[in-house]
Parts: sequence; structure tokens; C-alpha cells
Amino acid sequence: MLTVIVDYESGNLHSAAKAFERVAAETGAGRVIVSSRPEDVARADHLVLPGDGAFAAGRAALAGIAGLEPAIHEAVQVRGRPFLGICIGMQLLADRGLEDGETPGFGWIGGEVVRIEPGQAGLKVPHMGWNDLVIDHPHPVLAGVRTGDHAYFVHSYQFCTRDPADCLAHVDYGGPVTAIVGRGTVLGVQFHPEKSQATGLRLIADFLAWRP
Repeated sequence: MLTVIVDYESGNLHSAAKAFERVAAETGAGRVIVSSRPEDVARADHLVLPGDGAFAAGRAALAGIAGLEPAIHEAVQVRGRPFLGICIGMQLLADRGLEDGETPGFGWIGGEVVRIEPGQAGLKVPHMGWNDLVIDHPHPVLAGVRTGDHAYFVHSYQFCTRDPADCLAHVDYGGPVTAIVGRGTVLGVQFHPEKSQATGLRLIADFLAWRP
């Protein structure tokens, strides 16, 4: 089994790669590589798209690598490879992002990425630090995650899904803020599992074991 963490120069991949490599070694889930090569994406059994920064910049960086985005689309949308988007990698699943203007997303999960507007005085944006997950819908990759488990967030925009069933989990930050989305073989987490200690490692293990 091969898991490819897609490198499109959108954030530091070191901690994510180390977390996935550690879990894969502990669970016998095969090899993990970091690559920007379309041919590696084409042979992957699982794909991970991390990312930090702004939606528009992330989309531009991905589009700037020849053949990479078509290879991801082919692997996930045509051949049904399990996919995990992290932070900006999750937001790119939407129809569009409204950060730094309007930018089209992949359109794999209906909805848009909008600025967080906490409905409680004193809460700052970006939403940064630990927060408790609230599981809204079951999913195989969330088998080891429970409501009340902690995850680490750093973001100013959130993914508002068009279909509530696609929002698998949220956190409370002056109102609900999307934490996990999913549809078919596609999953996205707004938080950083590689920085979320036991909760993140359980989610990574269940993703690597997922055979949809």
C-alpha cells in the first residue's frame, strides 16, 4: 500500500509526513511518500492533500505544477482512491473560496469557504488552538474519534457545506464551525491531525485502514 502526501509548496509538510510515517509503521499500513509528481499520485492507494495559508494561494500553487491537479482528480473522482484534505487541502474541496476574492475550488463537496464570524463577543479570528469536536454523522475514519475529543485548529475561514449531511463534525466557537467534511471516498479535516496528539493519530490510523 502506498500513501502519497501531495507536495505543492503550500506549507511545511514535515510534521504531517512524520505523523503519517509513524502511524503507517506502527499499523503496517505500507509506505508513505511526499511527492509533487503526477505519476506518484496515479499509483497511490491513499492520497493526502495538506496545506496552510490562503485559499487562493493554495489553489494557484496546486495549479502551477503541471499535471498534478488532473492526476488528483483522476485518482479520486474516477478511480475512487481514498482522499484526506487537511486545512486548506480540506477547504479546496468546496465549490468556491471567498478569501482574497472569489476562487473556484474542486467542487467535490458542495459549499463555500467563508470567513468565521463568531457570534460571541471576545472571540478572536483566527480561530487558533485546541477545541472539542462534536461528531454530527458517523464515518469509518471517525471510528476512533468521539465527541469531546480535542483537535488543534489555526484558521480564519470555514467550509460551509450546502448539504448538512456532508458536515461530519463541528466545533463551537461562538456558533458552529465546520471541523470535518466528507462525501464518498473524500474526507476533509479543518484541524491539523499531525498536531492533535492522540485524536489526530487515531484519525490517521483509521484513514490509512479505510477501504471504501
